[in-house]
Order: sequence, then structure tokens, then C-alpha cells
Amino acid sequence: MSPVQRTVSRTLVVLVAMFGFAFALVPLYDVFCRLTGLNGKVDTSAQALMHEAVDDSRYVTVQLVTRSGSGLPWRLEVAQRQLRMHPGQVVEVDFTFVNQSETPQWGRAVPSVSPSNANRHLRKVSCFCFEEQRLAAGERLEVPLVFQLTRDLPAEVHTVTLVYTLYPVEPGALALTPRAPDALDAI
Repeated sequence: MSPVQRTVSRTLVVLVAMFGFAFALVPLYDVFCRLTGLNGKVDTSAQALMHEAVDDSRYVTVQLVTRSGSGLPWRLEVAQRQLRMHPGQVVEVDFTFVNQSETPQWGRAVPSVSPSNANRHLRKVSCFCFEEQRLAAGERLEVPLVFQLTRDLPAEVHTVTLVYTLYPVEPGALALTPRAPDALDAI
């Protein structure tokens, strides 16, 4: 093999390896973020309610932020934008979806948490983020978020921000998951 052929072969191998790495990077990053809680990625499955004593010695401020992603003519409102709670306490907050279009639409609210180290200590018992939502034209839907911050939340965390961003879901591409069982009976 001539030096030119060797160089071309090596360059092609490097290009294929770079393409493969770039193709695998996004799913690998998502898995890494879900495992570590980095970048606010959260688990979208129901979690068991921990029956533990409430830590009355400290408060944590929880900020609830809603955003609409592009391409979905919905509004997401929260009844209470900020609250103070004790670690171990179970809290319920109501959210309202509003379809502002003239046609039925499918959408999903994708959550994120900051600071990222608080993600492991957030337990969502009941959340609208567990499934896609379908709203008729002009429809309003009120849904609860029931959550808990565990007692072992690091002491340096005084504020936790939960952000829910609305994204459209194509009806043909829906991967409907069964709604998580309602754990309010256990409260």
C-alpha cells in the first residue's frame, strides 16, 4: 500500500469514528444526565412517597416556572409560582394547560430541576409530565403536581427551581405511557 493510500485509509477510518461518536453523543449525554441529575434532567416516572418525618428546622423555597416551547399554541399556568416548604413535607400545586388554538393539539410538559444536586431529592408522586396531553380547541385542563423534597436534601440548597417547558407532540409519533398510579391514597 502506498503512503497516499495509507493516509486516505486512515483519514476515512478517523472520519467514520468521528461520525459514530457524534451520532452516539446525544443519547449517551441524556443517559449520563439522567443518572447523575446533571443539567436538571429528571426521571419522568412516578416515585414512591417516602413516609418520613418532616424536617421543621429548615425551609426550602421552591420556584415553579412554566415556559412554552415553539410550535405549540398552549399556555401553562401555575397556581403558585413560589412556595416555602420543609424537607419531607408533601406538597400539591395545581397547573392549568390552555389550548389557545382553533384545533385540537397534543403536547407534553418536560421538567428540569436546578440546582442539579437537588434532582435526586425530588420525588414526584403525581405529575402531568408522566404522559402526553391532548386538548381540544380552547380547552382548559387543570392537573396537580404532588411532590416531596427528601429530608437528606443538602443543607446548602435553600432554593429549588422546577421548570416545565411545553413541547408539541406529533399524533403519529406518540409513545403513550400509562399514567402513573395516584399515590395520594398513601398520604
